[in-house]
This record gives sequence, structure tokens and C-alpha cells, in this order.
Amino acid sequence: LFSEPRVRSHLKNVYATLTMSVMASATGAYVHLFTDMLRGGGIVFSLLGAGLALGLFFTPDNGKNRPARLGMLLGFAFLTGLGLGPLLDLAIMMNPSIVPSALMLTCMVFACFSGAALFAPDGKYLYLGGSLLSGLSTLFFLGLLNIFFRSQLLFQAHLYLGLAIFCGFIMFDTQVIIEKARRGDKDFIAHSLDLFIDFIQIFRKVLIILMQKKTNKEESKDKKKR
Repeated sequence: LFSEPRVRSHLKNVYATLTMSVMASATGAYVHLFTDMLRGGGIVFSLLGAGLALGLFFTPDNGKNRPARLGMLLGFAFLTGLGLGPLLDLAIMMNPSIVPSALMLTCMVFACFSGAALFAPDGKYLYLGGSLLSGLSTLFFLGLLNIFFRSQLLFQAHLYLGLAIFCGFIMFDTQVIIEKARRGDKDFIAHSLDLFIDFIQIFRKVLIILMQKKTNKEESKDKKKR
């Protein structure tokens, strides 16, 4: 892998673009948390973000439209961060240290699973694709069920299964990107979008897990006081 200049150069572009996307998302979260500029438009912003992601997907890379496609990606990332705002508000109310802890843990998880994919034998994790797609279908079904049953058990299953699935997607997507780069696919913007979605999903789930642990600690302290 690292002896192939074309793949190495492509991965540098992918991870540089991913870093820009995470920064754009952090900017969106900052705007929600510390200003009143874009509050109250949750559904509109979600639809706009979905539109930008679809626009990026349906606009093939021709080398000349990269600035426009990069703008779509960063716009999607910004709106994603904006959408995370209410969850971040809740986490900060509980304990401001939860958010940086969740970000640090997410970066560690992402780095570990990316490293596993980069240093694994060629194509080792490509077989995961079918299982991961089945896992996504299961997640959707669990989420649908929980709308009606409001079960804590289903919620926990959805949370931890989702975390495991998106950790698997990091390895799968990384190796798919490597294989595409070997075949001459230079669309680093679309490739970084896949990894950005994995990153955000893991961050959201890690944040919720840390919030739950904080709540459980406080409840156990209250019981001891009684």
C-alpha cells in the first residue's frame, strides 16, 4: 500500500478533505451553541443537508468541478454539525467535559479502525459489505419498532449495534477507497464523504453512551444519599 505513490497520494487527499469536513461540522456546532443565527430551522437544514449530499452523489467528478463539489461536501458537513447542536446542548448541560471526551474517543476509535484497514492484507475487510448492509437494515427495523414500543432495551441494542456497525464501515470503506484508487478513481471528495458519515455516526453514539454513563452515576449517587 505505502509503496504505491498513486494510492498514497489519494489517501492524503481523502484524509485532508475529511479533516476539513470535521472542521466544517465543528463550525456548524459552534454556530448552534454560541449564536442565535440559525436556530429553529432543524427540518429545513436537514433537508438542505440531504440535498447537498445527493447533489454531490449525482455530480460525477470531472476534475473541473471539484471546487463546487467540495463546497457541497463542506456545506453538508456544516449542516450536520448544526443538526448535532441540540444533542450537544444536552450534553453540555449535564457536564461540559462530555463533548471533548466524546470527540477524543471518536478520534481514537476512528484512528484504530482506519489503521487496521490500512495495514491489513489487501481486501481483507471487503467481505464485510453484505453483513454491514444487513446490519443497517436491522438498525432501521429496530428504530422503527422503538417508535411504537419506546423500549429502553431496544434503544440500547440500537445504540451499541450501531456503534459496532459503523466501526466495521470504517474498515470496509477504507479498503474500498484503496481498491478504487488502484483502479484510477481519483474522486477523493466522494470518498471522504463516506468516512465523514462514519465519523459523525460514531461520535453521536459515543456521546450518547457517555451521557448515559453520567446519568447512571448521578442516579447511583442519589440512591446512596437516600
